[in-house]
Amino acid sequence: MKFAVWTAFLPALTIAACQAPPSPPPPLAVVQPKSPEPAQGVDLATDATAVVNEIKERRIDFVARYYRAPDSRWPALSASEARQLSSQGLKIVAVWESHSRDPRNFSYLSGYRDAMVAYMQAKAIAQPAGSAIYFAVDFDARRRSLAAIDDYFQGIRAGLAAAGGGKADYRVGVYGSGAVCDWIKRSGLAQYSWLSNSIAWAGSIEYEDWNIRQGSPLLDLSFSHDSDEAKNEYGAFQLDDSAASGSSGGPFQYVVAQPQPMAAAPSPAALLSSLP
Repeated sequence: MKFAVWTAFLPALTIAACQAPPSPPPPLAVVQPKSPEPAQGVDLATDATAVVNEIKERRIDFVARYYRAPDSRWPALSASEARQLSSQGLKIVAVWESHSRDPRNFSYLSGYRDAMVAYMQAKAIAQPAGSAIYFAVDFDARRRSLAAIDDYFQGIRAGLAAAGGGKADYRVGVYGSGAVCDWIKRSGLAQYSWLSNSIAWAGSIEYEDWNIRQGSPLLDLSFSHDSDEAKNEYGAFQLDDSAASGSSGGPFQYVVAQPQPMAAAPSPAALLSSLP
């Protein structure tokens, strides 16, 4: 009797076993996209045209060059130099430097005037709107100096806006110590920060919110320079053919308007208390 019952159910069990769902496949490993490699660059005080082939052979991504005051002994970035760098596929980072090592130079008025002259030099080489001009603070600025530096960048903001007819064509970057970069960027007075290679300066070792970080010279390059690395977007630019052909490369015309009244500077107490 038991044998007969099992015999009757055996075909049904066999069919059920054949219709059982297959085992799910093992989960696929999710490969996270790799973060882009930092861009490699150099900054140099002299015209890069003569060494552009050497820069290209080293697989450099960008070259940082300077806008200068009219009385500077160092050459400013010119239209012909910018065209040459761009034609070789190199990006350009523009930085203004004038009396940047002297704490007495930093005031609202000097920031306004520096911004106006930097703007005119940028337009003279056809630097595209929306890219950045970095402004250098080239000394170890401690807490007592930050109010004057804040005023200086307030002047830069006002000067760029005035030069652009009410709206700034260029974004602002700050070059300096970790303390300066952190203060000015977190205050909203700069969108980019370039950390100096002077790591003994205030706040520099622990500062990580940089867009560009300066390093030591590369041993295999024959000219005077510092190395740099950049992450994400850092305000660089290239000249396209039409922009490059429209820039004359002639002498700059310096006509600096008088600054407008200084706006109130946002200086949160929380920022001040966190600085050395």
